[in-house]
Amino acid sequence: MKQIILGTAGHIDHGKTALIKALTGINTDRLKEEKLRGITIELGFASLTLPSGQHVGIIDVPGHEKFVKNMVAGATGIDVVAMVIAADEGIMPQTKEHMEICTLLNIKHGIIVLSKTDLVDEEWLELVLEDIRDYMKGTFLENANILPVSATSGEGISQLITALDDICALVPKRQSSGIFRLPVDRVFSIKGFGTVITGTLISGKIRTGDTIMIYPSGIKSKIRGIQVHNKAVDIAETGMRTAINFQGLDKASVNRGDVLANSDSLISIYMIDVFLQFLSTNPKPIKNRTVIRFHSGTSEIFGNLILLDREELLPGESTSAQLRLESNLVVVKDDRFILRSYSPIRTIGGGYIINPIPGKHKRFKKEIIEGLKIISGDKHDQIISYQVKQSLFEGISFSKLLIMTNIAEKQLNNILQGLMSKKTVIQADKENRIYIHDDTYNDFKQQTIDFIENFHNKHPLKTGIYKEEFRSRFSHIQNLKIFNFMLNNLTKGNEIIQEDDLIRLSTHTVSLALDQAGISKKMLEIYSNTKLTPPYFKELVKTLEIDHNQAKDVLILLIGQKKIVKIKENLFFHKNAVDKLKNELVDFLLSNGEITTPQFKNIAKVSRKYLIPLIEYFDATNITIRVGDIRKLRNKV
Repeated sequence: MKQIILGTAGHIDHGKTALIKALTGINTDRLKEEKLRGITIELGFASLTLPSGQHVGIIDVPGHEKFVKNMVAGATGIDVVAMVIAADEGIMPQTKEHMEICTLLNIKHGIIVLSKTDLVDEEWLELVLEDIRDYMKGTFLENANILPVSATSGEGISQLITALDDICALVPKRQSSGIFRLPVDRVFSIKGFGTVITGTLISGKIRTGDTIMIYPSGIKSKIRGIQVHNKAVDIAETGMRTAINFQGLDKASVNRGDVLANSDSLISIYMIDVFLQFLSTNPKPIKNRTVIRFHSGTSEIFGNLILLDREELLPGESTSAQLRLESNLVVVKDDRFILRSYSPIRTIGGGYIINPIPGKHKRFKKEIIEGLKIISGDKHDQIISYQVKQSLFEGISFSKLLIMTNIAEKQLNNILQGLMSKKTVIQADKENRIYIHDDTYNDFKQQTIDFIENFHNKHPLKTGIYKEEFRSRFSHIQNLKIFNFMLNNLTKGNEIIQEDDLIRLSTHTVSLALDQAGISKKMLEIYSNTKLTPPYFKELVKTLEIDHNQAKDVLILLIGQKKIVKIKENLFFHKNAVDKLKNELVDFLLSNGEITTPQFKNIAKVSRKYLIPLIEYFDATNITIRVGDIRKLRNKV
């Protein structure tokens, strides 16, 4: 059975609490001060089973203007509103403000309860009914039933219950993104049980024994027990009024406005992008950087309104904007919010979240304003594609997309598969489900080709660029997995070739000019003839009477062609001479098991100036391993 939350709304002393007691027998005013003053200050809770068997959770909200913030907290998660208007007073200021709040929160179902009918005559009743119908024109309650009732005499209560049953049948089952979220509206302790947290479970589900996180503090705790409508259950689901008992959780560590969710499923931030509707009833425009009171879920946070495309917003206008708040919060896309003015305090607007984890925007940037238009729409593939593209080389994870789209996991996965089949989106990290945009990959591809091509033009005799040098050029790509994925993709596409520790374009070939070919031939002859006693490179350059840089370019080419071996800085050998010595060394070790430096000298027949660099080269290339004063053969040789 679907879960339904009924919430009251209306002006102070219009009989909301009395109405709930007449319906359920429960007095939702639980505080001593509430009973003494006869007004509702805090949220009250009750439940009702309708004739059809539909179970309804009820939230009673305060009507006094001083407690509208509590009313907003209670209105979160309401499916059906009972707008209570006293017959003896009619529409009053908080009737209007509560209507504005319900409209901004996108509540679509409701009834109008005309209370205290026992206090007026028929003629007055007709005047009030006419006034209500006029006021409700153009609102979501325009065609709602208006039900006259008296909580004192009981008149109209049975008709109200029937009307509630009818309207609850029209309420669709809640859709959930799958992320468990419960905004906290009450925290209290029960002796022998510990800390209890209550709230309306707005998405996902939770089980006894689960470990949850309290946001934004990050505190974790394990669920000891769950109650729904005062009955113990093992599982609570979307739409349920839920009370959760925790193990070892200090009451002082949780506050109204906090959110319960699975560990690391949400992201705490102080900036959000929103679509804002500024009420037409406002007396004057709102200016950029105005201090506001932001209400979402059960939280109230001060912040600044940043208008991105104008200096002020006129009454009745709407726009995309950024809110920068004084403390962190957690929200997901499409969460509804209310804005209230700093002073005097009144509701001035509201809307929905379009980006719950944005960057800090510069004002009047065309691309930002256009982007916000895209993600404030309802085309899921465009929203996902845009958010992936905005993530650039960092990429965006599947779990982050759940927050930024508020789409159910299965549906999100299907849309991503479709975008990948069109090659709009690429999965760059399968293990962590991280995606990049095709434009980002193509940007990397072009930068890579341009950079390596420029390197080849500057160093035509070098086979390629060292990977370390190449990586330093792209140090702005922090995610190494994404960097390697893109690089390997270019290799698979035959755009580049990776050989050992070098990278080159697949089209690059080294060709020597006539004079360079001559230098190459002379170098090889000298290294070949001198075998294990070659000249140091500086001496070689003097002997050949050639330019040092030109000689170095040719030498690097010969090393890349594996004709010359670098033993240490400025000392190079012909590969044949090194290979011959290596074979003699390995044969000796296979026969004797170990070798001393004097024994190695007998094999190489060279002076110490060559001997030490050669034996250290064999250590460095994993042919030998030094143990004290001797060398042994490494196992893998």
